[in-house]
Amino acid sequence: MHGATMVVATIPVSDLEQARAFYGDTLGLTLLWDNPASIRFRCGSTSELSVFRRPRTETQHTLAHFEVGDIEAAVHELEAKGVVFLDYDEGPLRTTGHIAQVGPARGACFRDPDGNTLGLRQG
Repeated sequence: MHGATMVVATIPVSDLEQARAFYGDTLGLTLLWDNPASIRFRCGSTSELSVFRRPRTETQHTLAHFEVGDIEAAVHELEAKGVVFLDYDEGPLRTTGHIAQVGPARGACFRDPDGNTLGLRQG
């Protein structure tokens, strides 16, 4: 992909206003622009995330994760804002305090208002 400058994660949502509040206010991403079909946010210095209006869909995997320097602090901050984390106690993925060891990294998962699975990752 000669000339590509970045990759943008895109996540389907059924309600753009609800997504604006969750991704902007709750997660703290910076609003870049919006239009009637989508909203673009900045995360960090070079990453972007786009949410786009689509009928509700169901996924069985994490659509995007956010790299953080202190996963415990990030989990506590988001919990204080009402984010509910997913806990696992069976199979290879087991959480303690909402955080699982995933190879050399640690991760925590949660869902947006549409049920899309998102994650935090440190490591």
